[in-house]
Amino acid sequence: MKLDIQRVESAFEGLTFGALGPYEKVVGRAHGQVDPHHPLNVDIVNLDKAPRNTSGLVEYAVDFCILKPVDMSKSNRRILYDAPNRGDKLALVDLNESVKGLGSNELGSAEDAGNGFLMRQGYVVVFSAWDGAVAPGVGYVEHASGHLLADFPIATNDGATIVETCREEIICAHTDGQAQAPLAYPAHEPDRGSATLTVRQHEPDARVVVPRDRWRFVSNREIEIDLIEGFDAGAIYELIYAACDPIVMGLGLIGVRDLLGFLRYENADNEGRPNPLNIDGQIGVDYSIAHGRSQPGRFLREFLRLGFNEDMSGRPVFDGLYITLTGSRGMFLNQPFSQPGRFPRHHEDHLYPGDQFPFSYSTKTDSISGKTGGILARCLANNVCPKVMHVDSSTEFWQGRSSLVVTDELGNEIEQPDEVRTYLLSGSGHAGPQMLAHAPMYWSPSLNPVNELDYCALVRALIVALDEWATQGTEPPPSHYPSVTDGTLVSPEHLNFPDIPGVTYSGAINTL
Repeated sequence: MKLDIQRVESAFEGLTFGALGPYEKVVGRAHGQVDPHHPLNVDIVNLDKAPRNTSGLVEYAVDFCILKPVDMSKSNRRILYDAPNRGDKLALVDLNESVKGLGSNELGSAEDAGNGFLMRQGYVVVFSAWDGAVAPGVGYVEHASGHLLADFPIATNDGATIVETCREEIICAHTDGQAQAPLAYPAHEPDRGSATLTVRQHEPDARVVVPRDRWRFVSNREIEIDLIEGFDAGAIYELIYAACDPIVMGLGLIGVRDLLGFLRYENADNEGRPNPLNIDGQIGVDYSIAHGRSQPGRFLREFLRLGFNEDMSGRPVFDGLYITLTGSRGMFLNQPFSQPGRFPRHHEDHLYPGDQFPFSYSTKTDSISGKTGGILARCLANNVCPKVMHVDSSTEFWQGRSSLVVTDELGNEIEQPDEVRTYLLSGSGHAGPQMLAHAPMYWSPSLNPVNELDYCALVRALIVALDEWATQGTEPPPSHYPSVTDGTLVSPEHLNFPDIPGVTYSGAINTL
């Protein structure tokens, strides 16, 4: 690991946090190189097809940002790693109730500190890129600055271009005129004429072919559609085309493992530059906890499932994981032509990967696929399991199939590992008020009012409990999650929705 520190500057306009004093921001890029044949790396899809340097290693680079006390000796010697959501930093939204929320990634103003919770606790807050699909200025907030970007190589077949049939689902959000749609991967020029575009109103509807003169390639990364009459703004347009140049997206897992392992355990990088978290030349942190909300939470579940909580020296990377708002989902990440931002929603993207076994932390055999596995299986086998808090809102039961976190495919309750606690933020929605203020896609398509229940205080309490559990062995509150055994988890057929004036209820859920 080589750290290129680009700048060190005052954070939050020099705001001080009691005896801890002011914080500073360290911004840079981490450069890694990995052996594609090492046993801890071989599960990364297409890593063996990536270009290699003269040492036979695959190179990659990821942006990082660190918030730390100016005087590191005043820190609590703990890393709080926040896995970004499509390049955006969320920890200060969830935990500090940052007023600016997603409107700022720069973390330079006093407003960005919010209530100062993480700083007053003395955490070293680390953010780093893992999503190779993020482009500059394209996150949850359009044109917001400070997105964290990753540079991962393109796989080839011994230098020859890899081509594969791919699909893009497109929601145009309006009904008149034309719409432009970017493509996740470039269209292979010789095969552009074979591409097809269809439209349907809902997922199970029959596809209607869009005539070739009603759409066109603007470039190999974008199409233009003359919108079809008779469909509303939620219509699903589906492009099937020959794509090329798959990114080795699974390197995001390696990047987090190696950067966080370095910050926790190493005094200096490969070129002798000191770890920015050192105190008087010695390692300055003792523990590491990760926070992942929604998409990054699904990333952390994949990180565990694929065995990446073990660094190259066999040491645990994280002592605790706070995984929230994921339901039972995984991620379309470590696959050819992956799109990490996609996940099966109620209306669209239903056919993309992300809902594959295993769903639960416990190891079990799936009677449908015949597979055996569990999210914690690998870390249990290698004795590197963190303490895990899995926290969902009510939305995840309707949209994210949360029941599979605690039941098998037949609806039977399964016992949770000792390393896991599960909690439901009952009555809450996927996005709190801070998110809603800066991410209009959460509320703009909604017929009913959006749930603005603020659960940040509960998140802070659980983070404290997770820290004490992971670092001191203090037992956290027992799990508080719907259960088949006590009758709080029931099938949709046995649930009645209250009659609320002005609220339309369809009874629809996001089925698997």
